Amino acid sequence: MELVDKLFMTALAIGLASCTAKVPPPYGSVPTAEQLEWQKMEMNMFCHFGPNTFTGAEWGSGAERENVFAPADLDCRQWASTARRAGFKGLILTAKHHDGFCLWPNPESRHTVAQSSWRDGRGDVLNEFMEACKSEGLKAGIYISPWDRNDPHYGSEAYNNVYVKTLRSALSYGEIFELWFDGANGEGPGGKRQRYDWTLFRSTVRSLRPGALMFSDVGPDCRWVGDEAGVAGETNWSSLDTCGFEPGLGAPPPDTLMTGNRGAGAWVPAECDVSIRPGWFWKASETSLLKSVNDLLSIYYTSVGRNALLLLNVPPDTSGRIDRTDSLRLMEFRAALTAIFSENLASGAKAEATDSYSRLFKADNVLDGDYDSYWAAGKKVGSALELIFDGPKTFNRVCIQEYIPLGQRVEAFTVEVRHEGKWTKLSEASTIGYKRILLVPQTTADALRVTFDSALAEPLINNLALYQDSILSQDFAQRLCSAMNQDK
Repeated sequence: MELVDKLFMTALAIGLASCTAKVPPPYGSVPTAEQLEWQKMEMNMFCHFGPNTFTGAEWGSGAERENVFAPADLDCRQWASTARRAGFKGLILTAKHHDGFCLWPNPESRHTVAQSSWRDGRGDVLNEFMEACKSEGLKAGIYISPWDRNDPHYGSEAYNNVYVKTLRSALSYGEIFELWFDGANGEGPGGKRQRYDWTLFRSTVRSLRPGALMFSDVGPDCRWVGDEAGVAGETNWSSLDTCGFEPGLGAPPPDTLMTGNRGAGAWVPAECDVSIRPGWFWKASETSLLKSVNDLLSIYYTSVGRNALLLLNVPPDTSGRIDRTDSLRLMEFRAALTAIFSENLASGAKAEATDSYSRLFKADNVLDGDYDSYWAAGKKVGSALELIFDGPKTFNRVCIQEYIPLGQRVEAFTVEVRHEGKWTKLSEASTIGYKRILLVPQTTADALRVTFDSALAEPLINNLALYQDSILSQDFAQRLCSAMNQDK
């Protein structure tokens, strides 16, 4: 046989072997394609906007006159441009908050932009918002509060049909990536109480926008993290036991929402909603009280860095634009993230593992930058992944990712480093999930080792990276590390 033919047959054999190689089976609940793409977005922007912007309230009464809504220079394109330049992938608008006011001419309500004098009743914020997101290449999402302090039907069975018609009207504006349900219900002692028909609400969304994820305390597609501070649990499972629970008053306790449930049957990843200002709606008095870059970085580490998605609220002002101060802070935040994560200090390292599921899922896969390329351990407990550097590396952030399309598996791991021939423990943590970023002391090492101490199935790791954060102040970082250790 000619040499060329032999080489061809060898290549063919290798290719066939790769195609037929046994792939690790999925473990437990796994994300849908839409949930995976949502998690990869990592950071989205929230825009609380409505009558509260002009009255200074956080929860409107529903009795506000429609004319109070009067943005002088509405520019949704400016919102979307700001979000895109700040690194966000999606934008969510409060198209209807608890006061019931609709930012589009909803035919099911008499409390909308159509009843206001703004643009002579012909304005439509939702339409401009959807067009702006499309123009800037962002995914659009909407918040439609089930609570309605204006609608006369609220508190009766008839309201559920009104709300469904409202959903249908809002969803007619085009594709959305997320529908934000809020479980808020009722007006205090003696106030109206509505028994929501969640089955009807969810089936309506599924039928009209099957690709949209639905957010609430219990999903079904993504869950509230249990606080409004941007802090997910140090242990954070994307699986959740939803049986017997519902949004709002019937939700799981906050500590469960923060951590999820180990090995539960539903994949409901956490979303961390937090505002750049003290409140959710714009107030002139809060412009000097924006979160600092250090604050935003710490939130990034306790949300995206703990297997959650960050939803940062940046509310438009009374002109209908993002305040310049807020916009500048976002650009500073984006610049800080770029400075920290633009260079992977593990690049060029040699990766080794104590064992592998098969040679197709080798250790080097954690360094190739391909999301769908991963190292698969050969056993559940005790496997180790090691990076040997081409020289001493100095870093203070360790990023590790699981290949979650086949499930979340790791529940405890240890990180060690080697310096001048001596191995020492650097950190230990519990879950990983889509992404885990460990804040570690300033460290110089010529090798790093991750040992998987406990897992529900063989660990699958698709990224292991090292970074240097020279921005987050050392004092702030030490306090954050201390708080993280107390969470364990």
